[in-house]
Amino acid sequence: MKHYLLILAFSLVSFAVFAQTPAPKDTTKIWTIHGQNTILINQSSFSNWSAGGANSVALNVVFDYDFDYKKDKWSWDNKAIVGYGLSKQAGTDWRKNDDRIILNSLLGYQAAKYWLYTFYANFQTQFTNGYSYDANNSRTLISAAFAPAYLTFGPGFAYKRSDNFRINISPAAARFTIVQNDSLSSIGSYGVTPGSKSLFEFGASLDAYYKVNLVQNISFENILKLYSNYLSKPQNVYMDYAANLYMKVNKLVTVNAGVELISDPKAQIPVITNGVTAYHSLLQVKQIFGAGLTYKF
Repeated sequence: MKHYLLILAFSLVSFAVFAQTPAPKDTTKIWTIHGQNTILINQSSFSNWSAGGANSVALNVVFDYDFDYKKDKWSWDNKAIVGYGLSKQAGTDWRKNDDRIILNSLLGYQAAKYWLYTFYANFQTQFTNGYSYDANNSRTLISAAFAPAYLTFGPGFAYKRSDNFRINISPAAARFTIVQNDSLSSIGSYGVTPGSKSLFEFGASLDAYYKVNLVQNISFENILKLYSNYLSKPQNVYMDYAANLYMKVNKLVTVNAGVELISDPKAQIPVITNGVTAYHSLLQVKQIFGAGLTYKF
């Protein structure tokens, strides 16, 4: 509870502090399409280093595209993010450090200068199996393609200051959790009834996005998602917060740093103690830092 409340407070404060009047846009264009393709590389190597250290290398690829429609009072904002990454340390095999497919869509009808009636949809899943590793490098399957997959949609309203600052609230949002993997389904992963392949929830959602230019060539991006299920333990709020820092060196070279925090009461993470596996709901943390090439259009 404390984690997502702190993240929500931080995000809303940053939204309020940094919100700016958007730059003039070409109002004659109905569709606006833009995006970026990024390849990040992170490498560490040690030889006779007295402080110690493990050789490592990581490679990440991210495709981030926006397809936005605007005509009269209607708007339709669509975002597609596909990312995959692998890392390797001395003494271990290649392991993934990023794996995501995210599709967002927000249909809006302008009600006031910055307010819209909306209908939003969000889908996310991953490409490959995910594992938890113990100290002996033994692995336990914890996720797979469409296990889980999340589909959330519903009507609501939004405050949209610009393409870089918006908050959408849906007080009547349906959410489907899909677990297509048989072994994960059999143990009731991600809240499904053991043996079932899906879970239906109905509740409220909040989706917020803010991106600001801190100084020239350095931008900071916030993405926050919250969901509360009216049908069962609404106080157990799902939270997904990501903060990304983009530093531009020149037209192609960038340095990116990011952290993502997920609090999912239904995601049970295996913890092995003295050979005994127990499942717990834990705060999930992912950090990525690297330099690479970015092509924007």
